[in-house]
Amino acid sequence: MGSASQTTSEVMSGEAEAVAEEDMMRAQVYGLLAGLLMAPPCAGQLEAFKKLQGDQSEFGQALSALGELARTTAPEDIEDEFTRLFYGHGAGGELHPYASYYLTGFIYERPLAELRNDLAALGLTKSDATSEPEDHIAFLMNVMHDQITGVHGQPMDLDAQKTFFDKHVATWAARFFTDLEGAENAAFFRPVGAIGKLLVAIENQAFSIAA
Repeated sequence: MGSASQTTSEVMSGEAEAVAEEDMMRAQVYGLLAGLLMAPPCAGQLEAFKKLQGDQSEFGQALSALGELARTTAPEDIEDEFTRLFYGHGAGGELHPYASYYLTGFIYERPLAELRNDLAALGLTKSDATSEPEDHIAFLMNVMHDQITGVHGQPMDLDAQKTFFDKHVATWAARFFTDLEGAENAAFFRPVGAIGKLLVAIENQAFSIAA
């Protein structure tokens, strides 16, 4: 079985040549979000983020904002922000990045069970490196990345990607990213919320056209 990892080693890194350029760009954004939302970025990731520069589009401006914050924010401040957003103290962080929570109000609920069944059908399992459940936003971003690039086999076709996206991402991820963008404790992660929200909107539109 393939194991869906929780991080990407490089931002905007090269992938298999068989993947079309436009799909590679999609995969790179999914990988970017997966790496940022599972753990505070390491030194190597931060160096890569510092190089991010976008155009004047809304998406490009969000990328530029992330690059600027990577250049101007101390790593220890980013780690502290991540903790306040997602771990917190006592009752937990400001946000709960799980599909089950957004869809039912509780974690470890039916959406997680349904996701695990679908992952098993795809031959995917969670990496032993993380204790987070599979409906964590970072895990789902990574699954989308892996489906596009074929990390664990052949790339999935658009119909299969759409099926997974519609069932496990589109149902809640935009609300999570909107909450992240507006979170009281968000500074470095505010453009991460914007990037995620825009990606979900773009994917929704693209899948609708392709259907």
